[in-house]
Amino acid sequence: MAGVVSLRELVDELKIVTDEQHVFLNKITGKVVMLTEEDISTVESGDDTEERQDWEQDVFEQAKEVSSSGNYLELPSKFDIHEYKIIERFCLDFPDERISDELLDEIRGSGAFRRFNDAIYKYGIEQDWFKFQDEAFKEIVISWLESNNISYSEDRANR
Repeated sequence: MAGVVSLRELVDELKIVTDEQHVFLNKITGKVVMLTEEDISTVESGDDTEERQDWEQDVFEQAKEVSSSGNYLELPSKFDIHEYKIIERFCLDFPDERISDELLDEIRGSGAFRRFNDAIYKYGIEQDWFKFQDEAFKEIVISWLESNNISYSEDRANR
């Protein structure tokens, strides 16, 4: 297993991942790798003859290593995280009942994320949201790390 991995680094990676991206942790080195669906499908298709730019070849080689070495574990994806549920929990837990009710109204239906974002800035509670979101992501990452028997530290310098 890897030495001690940075909890902060993993949380930061998961916060920026999109639907088409995957984050992997090397169990031996603790290195974090982000790959796109396209990177993974290129390797799975076995197309090793395509002409690539240097940076594309580096990504291809990394994707090959991730898929073939058995040393990498995939972190929870956007689908596993359920960010809507995190937002809903924030709205339900918000101490001001009036704001809580309005936030809950804002997250119903199409455009919920945009309306929620507008509302947190309207009420000046964006820092409350960012702290809540960060803690929710930390819980997800800690659970994942512990279920995979990986040691972690909150300090980047302990890598």
